Amino acid sequence: MCYRQIRGCVMRSQVRLPDPIAAVFITEQLADRQTAAPDFLREKLAIQNLAEMMSDHPDEVLPRLVKLGMEICGAHSAGISIFEPEVGQFRWHALAGELATFEGATTPRNFSPCGVCLDLAQPILMEHPERAYDWIRDAGITVPEVLLVPLTMKGAEAIGTLWLVAADTGHFNQEHARVMAELSAFTGMALRTVQTAQRLKLAVQQQETLMREMSHRIKNLFSVADSMVRMTARNAATKEELAETLSGRLHALAQANGLIRRSFGSDVAAVASLSDLVERILRPHERQPSVLEGPDLVIGEQAVNHLALIFHELATNASKYGALSHEGGRVTVTWATEAERLRMEWTESGACGVDAPKTTGFGTKLVETTIERIGGEIERDWRREGLRVRISLPLKSLRS
Repeated sequence: MCYRQIRGCVMRSQVRLPDPIAAVFITEQLADRQTAAPDFLREKLAIQNLAEMMSDHPDEVLPRLVKLGMEICGAHSAGISIFEPEVGQFRWHALAGELATFEGATTPRNFSPCGVCLDLAQPILMEHPERAYDWIRDAGITVPEVLLVPLTMKGAEAIGTLWLVAADTGHFNQEHARVMAELSAFTGMALRTVQTAQRLKLAVQQQETLMREMSHRIKNLFSVADSMVRMTARNAATKEELAETLSGRLHALAQANGLIRRSFGSDVAAVASLSDLVERILRPHERQPSVLEGPDLVIGEQAVNHLALIFHELATNASKYGALSHEGGRVTVTWATEAERLRMEWTESGACGVDAPKTTGFGTKLVETTIERIGGEIERDWRREGLRVRISLPLKSLRS
């Protein structure tokens, strides 16, 4: 019978286990064995020792708990079994005594003494568990008696067990179980404190990284804005044209950067969605909703700035001269990836015929220069029903 099948039969007040596991489960004997008077001073000193270890060497807390358990209980071997839920097994850590050579070994969650201990959430005692668990017997391990205590972090499920092995049967008693339960509970709190401190340290590191990244982004934005002002000023005939053109481009840049979000644990420091970017740029120009079709793509900060300027210029021209200047006009933007390149298509419809301009304006030059700078290509097709633009960009240019 699989242990998973019998877990529902295990109750704290009444243990009902199938043979042969019931034959090795002797927890009820703890209460009947002779017990020495509690040594509260020794217990206090042990807790103080664990506290000092937690403060100075948190990585040594579990090994210290194991050694204290061996000293207090007179065990010949001891260790910690930490449950790994992703693989459904325990892994042995901090082993000491005769079983130290099995450091790092794994045991099944659903067929092991440790599994029973976690299910009952209390100390348990077993005699010669190798009679019930063939993996113990197959490893050549003899366990006269083993005391297991759940290792629990406050506010969370048990993360594993502390186990102590005696050289002879009839060794452990109820006082051993009580003291080790107290020390294990304290160790659980210590581990939770260490875990909280580690999370806090990570959060501070992430905050510092974010601040450095924000500083870098601000410098980049000022650089882009400065270049934009200079280029727009050289090509504007009047101050009104300068103000209108520059305001539109800055607004597009601001809208695009509003989409950028931090992505910790990624090679891309700041990311945005291509579909969100195009939708945000087109929104102020639409007479009716545009059609956007393509896979969900994540783009980096520099790519956001480049694509924002490209789509802003296309949308502005469509609003002044193309499809978006007519009541029934609309824009369809599609994109797909192929052979390490992003291929985008801008298609205007309902434009009632637009001829190719006789001269190239600054906005067109800006689009072409931006695309060429990142290794891309652009083609324009001036059709009677509206302009069609095909843009090809290397995928690697989207990641920065």
